[in-house]
Amino acid sequence: MARDIPDDGSMDGLRAAATAQFETARAMPPGVYTSDSFLALEMEHIFGQEWFCVGRSSALSEPGDYLTCDLAGQPVMVLRDNDGQLRAQSNVCLHRMSTLLQGRGHARRIVCPYHAWTYNLDGSLRGAPAMSRNSGFCKDNYRLPQVRCEEWLGWVFVSLNPEAAPVADALSALEEMIAGYDMARYTESFFEEHVWDTNWKVLAENFMESYHLPVCHAGTIGGLSKLDEMICPPGHAAFNYHTILKDESLRIACAHPSNDRLQGDERRMTYLIAIYPSLLITLTPGYFWYLSLLPKGPGQVHIRFGGGMSDDFAGDADAAENFTRLKTLLDEVNVEDRGCTEKVYRGLSSPLAQAGHLSHLERPNYDFARYLLSRVEAGQDAA
Repeated sequence: MARDIPDDGSMDGLRAAATAQFETARAMPPGVYTSDSFLALEMEHIFGQEWFCVGRSSALSEPGDYLTCDLAGQPVMVLRDNDGQLRAQSNVCLHRMSTLLQGRGHARRIVCPYHAWTYNLDGSLRGAPAMSRNSGFCKDNYRLPQVRCEEWLGWVFVSLNPEAAPVADALSALEEMIAGYDMARYTESFFEEHVWDTNWKVLAENFMESYHLPVCHAGTIGGLSKLDEMICPPGHAAFNYHTILKDESLRIACAHPSNDRLQGDERRMTYLIAIYPSLLITLTPGYFWYLSLLPKGPGQVHIRFGGGMSDDFAGDADAAENFTRLKTLLDEVNVEDRGCTEKVYRGLSSPLAQAGHLSHLERPNYDFARYLLSRVEAGQDAA
């Protein structure tokens, strides 16, 4: 049963923010971030229905490689099966309902840590100790429920919604836009998981605008970020983006000499892409990094953080040194972003917090508000 629209004012505030003309628009109101009832709507109508990115397919290169996540209350495992196919399925044992796999790793088979019921990689039950005296038990009747799973340009998405439209259909315009970057050939070199004390939307919006770069990132990339070179076009139904031009002194952010796919300013153009609801990608001609976000209550967010270099740079003698410098820079930027976004959440949780008008450089934030409203209202209408 669908949840009722919360009566704490958060929906009315979101509706006002999302339906205003952009030229007069304000940021989303505090209740959209702090309300337990609004988060419940997000879990039901967004994370329970949309595609969620669990990471890069290169992390699941061999049969038995797996990763896990909890999506809208459902533990999910994603793995490469013995046929070489990516597969997502319930991560809950069909006996006494323990979770099965944890984190990321490699397994030849799936063994329940509670009673050792054992499953094949395709989810079929392989064996169950001490069950021969139960006349109703038949091993062939047990198979882990399957979950939608698709790959797009090296990204792995899962959805609990069996009727979700294919990922590639929703992102065809984006795929055409960034074709010259050949994103499928970017290799993930690191992956980490973090929990920050802020709302998931605060962190998502922080990524969606570069207005804050000269201030929040004054110690790192702020000096290389020029507000007058930031382009923030209207968003699309499934994503928004903006672009900035990187200084050519940051060589690993620019196209490799061997790259003949990008021309002119494209060779130093960075795309900051927000794929709804919560995959955030910084894509430069030389490297990429990403955040994939899941809420842990209104005031905490679980972050899947990864990245690496374009394969164009793989053969360079200084490739390892370049990556080390990149990772050091990204860690420093993350420290700055964590400080900023946790301050924002503390501020918007205060009784006197008020949402101000948006800059023209915050167009993606406006489009994000419109996306949130459309999904929550559509879910209510369907109910």
